[in-house]
Amino acid sequence: MNEDFSIAVLISGGGTTLRNLIAHRAEGRPPLNISLVVSSNPRAAGIAFAREAGIPVKVIDHRDYSTPDDFSTPIFEACRGAKVDLVVLGGFLRRLSIPADFENRVVNIHPSLIPRFAGRGMYGMRVHEAVLASGVTTTGCTVHFVDNDYDHGPVIARSEVPVEPGDTPGTLAARVFAAECELYPQVIQSLADSR
Repeated sequence: MNEDFSIAVLISGGGTTLRNLIAHRAEGRPPLNISLVVSSNPRAAGIAFAREAGIPVKVIDHRDYSTPDDFSTPIFEACRGAKVDLVVLGGFLRRLSIPADFENRVVNIHPSLIPRFAGRGMYGMRVHEAVLASGVTTTGCTVHFVDNDYDHGPVIARSEVPVEPGDTPGTLAARVFAAECELYPQVIQSLADSR
């Protein structure tokens, strides 16, 4: 992995994706150089994971801004200040306006096979409930570049996960998250190596 390649992780809540990315380094895999964590929520549990790992944290409370443009400006200013190469959304639940210098430098992982079960309002358990209600037999997760629409932008990689008989939203979510824990670090490493 390119050791000079650094990332910022944006969170809004529990920080499970951030915790996975931090653990990736602890498991002896090539380390992900996380230079900054930005939280849109001052009470996000993920802030504690960042601080325990010694990663600088910036809280930019979405309630202090009236538009996505206004909210996005200080986030990307912080990313520029930290000299990050890539912005990684990890359960970040706010819409961003991507500035020109960050086009194809912001990635997200979504808990379905985009374009299915994606878009505004489709996050967390809502996605898995919709998957089960539809009767499909395969779901998964998708890593994509972020643009100015929800769950849109060029797809980078997908990982398929079977929907098992008797699945609940919780059991399905756990299996999809296990796939996310493998796929997301692999994609970030690949992007670092390609830079």
